[in-house]
Amino acid sequence: MRQANKLRMTIVCGIFAAVTAILAQVEIPLPLVPISGQTLAVGLTATILGSRYGAISMICYAALGAIGLPVFAQAKGGLGVLFGPTGGYIFAFIAAAYVTGLILEKTSFSFVNAIIANLFAMMLILCIGTIQLKFVAELTWNDAFAFGFYPFVVVGIIKALLASWLGVTVRRRLVQARLLHSSQQPVKA
Repeated sequence: MRQANKLRMTIVCGIFAAVTAILAQVEIPLPLVPISGQTLAVGLTATILGSRYGAISMICYAALGAIGLPVFAQAKGGLGVLFGPTGGYIFAFIAAAYVTGLILEKTSFSFVNAIIANLFAMMLILCIGTIQLKFVAELTWNDAFAFGFYPFVVVGIIKALLASWLGVTVRRRLVQARLLHSSQQPVKA
């Protein structure tokens, strides 16, 4: 039974990495950093799967892009993206997924807690992404925030609300279908 649960959660992590890759292609181009569906996928993943599997899904996503698969925004891939101006956002997805899931596991997988967790994670992504953008693109702090933080705050709040609502709803249905345990943590591997 333990092997079956481990296999199931490995497949689920792969599915959420794929969902992230698909949502990455939904974008609004902006100078330096586009608005994409990636952060929505991060919030959904963490809200549904929790800290451990949410982070593993984002590690899988980053690894797929690192080896050159076109999974990042604008169908890009490769180490150049990870270590380029927008790579900090991708690295932050891992931390954000873990933190979102952890907050929900320590409290409850409710809509209100999901909003708090996803808003915090969204700000974490924007901060880490902006820091790498500043240094890689050799921008001033004002320019880094102007290009990498401020344009994404309102859209980020909307995506955090959407990820919270959809994530809690989907998680409840997965628990009802016995695909996830009703405890705070998904099935342990």
